[in-house]
Amino acid sequence: MSASPSLPSPRREIPPARRTVLKGAAALVGAAGAGATLAACSPEGNSGSGSPAVPTAPVELGAASEVPVGGSKLFRERKLVVSCPAEGQYKAFSAQCTHAGCVLDKIVEGEGNCPCHGSRFDVATGKVLRGPAADPLPAVPVRAENGRLIAG
Repeated sequence: MSASPSLPSPRREIPPARRTVLKGAAALVGAAGAGATLAACSPEGNSGSGSPAVPTAPVELGAASEVPVGGSKLFRERKLVVSCPAEGQYKAFSAQCTHAGCVLDKIVEGEGNCPCHGSRFDVATGKVLRGPAADPLPAVPVRAENGRLIAG
């Protein structure tokens, strides 16, 4: 009997090793996470980007009675925070964080919270209580006129 010549075996694609596939997937997930993190650092969508930190013209905020004596109120849509240290006295500050421009999202026990990186501000003075912000909130002139608060 004669031996038939052996034919070369067809070239077979070797699937990538499982470890290689997992590394690639981890790299993609990491890149997506980094993009989400960078987006969170951006004031886009959180501050009304493009508008100034303080009003350039007077703006009406609402009834002066909305700010309790000894308390404060966040006017997030106007990017302002107003406190009332004593009856008829008001202080206002920009509610835009001086670190990355995000707008404060809440006030808890006299501290304004920046949702982007956790900076905290004393809303009665604008002073930084916790970083990464290093600069205080800019003061904004405010007055009560006919029972309404006017800032700017």
